[in-house]
Parts: sequence; C-alpha cells; structure tokens
Amino acid sequence: MSLKIHYRGHLSDCNYSCPYCPFALSRNTPEEQARDARDLARFVAWVQANPARPLEILITPYGEALARSWYREAVRELSHLPQVERIAVQTNLSCPVQWLEDCNRQRLALWLSYHPDQVAAAKFLGKCQALGAMEIRYSVGVVGLREHFAAIAALRTQLPPEVYLWVNAYKDQPHYYRPAEIAWLTGIDPLFPDNLRDYPSLGQPCRTGSEAILVDGDGRISRCHFIKDELGRLFEDDLDSLLQPRPCTRALCDCHIGYVHMNQLPFYERYGPGLLERIPLRPPGFRIAPLP
Repeated sequence: MSLKIHYRGHLSDCNYSCPYCPFALSRNTPEEQARDARDLARFVAWVQANPARPLEILITPYGEALARSWYREAVRELSHLPQVERIAVQTNLSCPVQWLEDCNRQRLALWLSYHPDQVAAAKFLGKCQALGAMEIRYSVGVVGLREHFAAIAALRTQLPPEVYLWVNAYKDQPHYYRPAEIAWLTGIDPLFPDNLRDYPSLGQPCRTGSEAILVDGDGRISRCHFIKDELGRLFEDDLDSLLQPRPCTRALCDCHIGYVHMNQLPFYERYGPGLLERIPLRPPGFRIAPLP
C-alpha cells in the first residue's frame, strides 16, 4: 500500500486576493523563498533516496506553488520517479502550462481552484482545454459564494462533462445557505452535501498517521493539516516506526482534505486512485437548474 504524503512547505505567497483567504496578497521575502526552495529540494531528494516505498504526494501550499519555478521543477522530477504513483498539486492554474508536457502525465494530476473575481473565465477555461489536450487529469473547485453562483453555472456549462466540478461549502458564516440554494448547488455538484456537513471525529479511527501524513518544510511529520502534534522528523527518524493507527483528537472534521481519510466514511471507495486530486472514481452526473 502506498503512503500518501501531503507536503506543505514554507510558501505562503499568493498572487490572488480572494477576500475569504488569509493568504491573499501575502508576499514572502527573497530569503523565505530561498528557504522554501531548499527545503523542497531536500524533500525531493528524500523521495529519490527511497525507491522501495510507493508514494502518493499532494503538494498543498498555503500560497500558489506552481507560480514558482522550483515547484514546477519538483513536480517534473517527482512525476518521473517510479516509486511515485501519483503527484498532485493544489493550484489556481495562474502559471504557464507548457512545462507540463515534460512531466509524466500518467502520474500527474491537478486540483484546480477557480476564483471568478480573480481570473477571466475564458483564460481559465483555455488552460483547462490545454490540460485536456495533454491528457492531464484534473478537477476544478470553486467556493460556493452566492455572488459566484452565475459564474459556477457558466463554468459547469463550459467544462467537459467528464471533468468533476466540485463546490466548497462556504462555512465562515453559519447557516449560510437556504434550502433552495443547497438544492441548486447539489445539482451542480452532487457531492456538495458531503462537504456541507461537519463530521464528528473525536475518538474515531482515521487513516491519517498510518496511511497518510503531513510533512512540512522542516521535515516535521504530523498526522494531518488540523492536528499538528509532531510525530517525528522525515529526514532523521525511521518512518515505519512512526506510522500507526491513531484515533482522532478533534471534536469535528470540517474540511475535505481531512475527513476523506476517516475510516467509517466512504471516500476511499468513492474516489479510489483520484483521492488526492479530488476526482471521483465515477464522475457524478449534474443538473444545471435556473439560479435560485
């Protein structure tokens, strides 16, 4: 069984200014960028030095990774390593896409985020079309804000029907959605109700810490993005001795990147090999109704 690694370095630099994101318009200093590049190179070297361990890797930065050349080079290198069964990246796709032709496109997948108030729809869709021409698997996500409903409907109409468009529930404001809005968003994304709810997790079994881990730029290992207790160090410790089942210590799990790993939930079966890039095994149908 492959080990799923979520890698999050020091990068918190983003070229977008989404009002719901705490890292909007954050800027890393040249020294911080250099440190991030060195640490990412060290992580890639560790993967290269462990050819016997099958891995699935998701690069999940605070900021926008693929706008930086060192992330593009790391993705290219990782995609060609035989032990890397999947390399996926969360990205707003603001970077050029031609470099992806040099990757192993059978192992590469992209978790795209679309921000209607940050990029022209035609430009974003043009890059999606280029990904399709290169046969790169991808999903597209958008935050389900009311002011984005028309853009979400238009995007669903223009994306290829086999591309999964998922809607991230806006949870900063409790009880944000009216019943008619939930029904409409569920038509666009039939899996939207999965993301709308929070999952009681305290004491529940979870694959994080045994089958999936988070690694930061310093090599610290924790079980997931939301429980930061250090389990060990990737570059110093014996990884096999650290990997073991652990019950969850949080009361609720409210984010897709966390609750997909909960044992009692059906997401490993639902997403299969597309778990990291958020692509279901069988793309759900959709229905575009009039705006609520």
